[in-house]
Amino acid sequence: MKKNINVIGGSGFIGSRLVKLLKENNNFHIKIIDKIHSKMFHNLTEIGDVRKIEDLQNCISENSVIINLAAEHRDDVQPISLYDEVNVDGAKNICSIANEKKVNTIIFTSSVAVYGFAPIGTNESGKIAPFNDYGRTKFLAEEVFRAWQLENPKVRSLVIIRPTVVFGEMNRGNVYNLLKHIASGKFVMIGKGENRKSMAYVENVAAFILYSLNFKPGIHTFNYIDKPDFTMNNLISNVNKILGRTVKIKFSLPYILGYLIANIFDITSIITGKKFTISSIRVKKFCTDSVYNSCISQTGFIPPISLENALLKTIKYEFIDVKKEGILFFSE
Repeated sequence: MKKNINVIGGSGFIGSRLVKLLKENNNFHIKIIDKIHSKMFHNLTEIGDVRKIEDLQNCISENSVIINLAAEHRDDVQPISLYDEVNVDGAKNICSIANEKKVNTIIFTSSVAVYGFAPIGTNESGKIAPFNDYGRTKFLAEEVFRAWQLENPKVRSLVIIRPTVVFGEMNRGNVYNLLKHIASGKFVMIGKGENRKSMAYVENVAAFILYSLNFKPGIHTFNYIDKPDFTMNNLISNVNKILGRTVKIKFSLPYILGYLIANIFDITSIITGKKFTISSIRVKKFCTDSVYNSCISQTGFIPPISLENALLKTIKYEFIDVKKEGILFFSE
């Protein structure tokens, strides 16, 4: 008998890659539950909003596995209450219907944002100290799902995956914006570029979600990172090398000056209502170390794509073998 897999938020960037992998396995009956139809798998979509418990009651299948990818995540969400409504209240609604539908496995994609500006090498036992509403509500959602698992701990399996920044082909998030600036030849380094960044390739994240479907009852919490971690200088040099350019970084701004300029954009945004790709929080994120460790290797999982090849595939797709048309996913 095929296993029912309900992918909540499956129309998005990670969800679309995950559903593609799931479809390659004939053992699954797949359903996407989302506010919008999937651009890639329209016929698998049922419209549902995690904020509306009646939607989930109508959409979630009996005895299914729930994979919850739904989230309010951008830096500029308005009103701010949406973080709690989608991330926390949505988790409560999912757990309520999971009880009703006899669901025993939930896989939840959280985020390393729960750690805030974490010390280098933070692992799954790191201090929870989110600096924004996204990280705060992601951790609160984790707590909701933990409470659900503990109601029947010998039967229920909860997998919490905390990815670092996820990138890949067709995504229009922060990593793409950085790569685009580098590819344009107009990129300006802010700071010394010695800070390191952990990254995660979308296909590897999807592969690990698939891998975790068979975890035994219990609470399984993992950071997701593809190693090795690049310094910003190394990342930019690698991108330039793939593009066939000199790897030398031509110009850089001191951090203080870059941060001051970003604050001017913030003030302009408030006055005019326009959104800019430059902001003080993005400059701070860019210049901060965000290096994490993970215990995923202990599960036996091996990422199918190396980070170097993932970067190569993404740059070739987006900036070398440029596609004139295609599906795009907009996120941060």
